[in-house]
Amino acid sequence: MKPNTDIRCRVESCRFHCQGQDFCSLNSIQVEPCNGCGSGNPSDESCCGSYKTK
Repeated sequence: MKPNTDIRCRVESCRFHCQGQDFCSLNSIQVEPCNGCGSGNPSDESCCGSYKTK
C-alpha cells in the first residue's frame, strides 16, 4: 500500500489504512452523512463512505 499524504486517517480497522503512518492508501474518499445525524456535533455528522473492514 502506498500512503496518500493528502488523506490523513487514524482508523486502523480499515483495510486502506497505512499502518503506522496515519494515512489512507486510496486516491480519494467519499465523505457521507451518518445515519440519524443532525446533532451538530462534528463527530456525529459525517463518516468515511470508503471504509472497508480489514
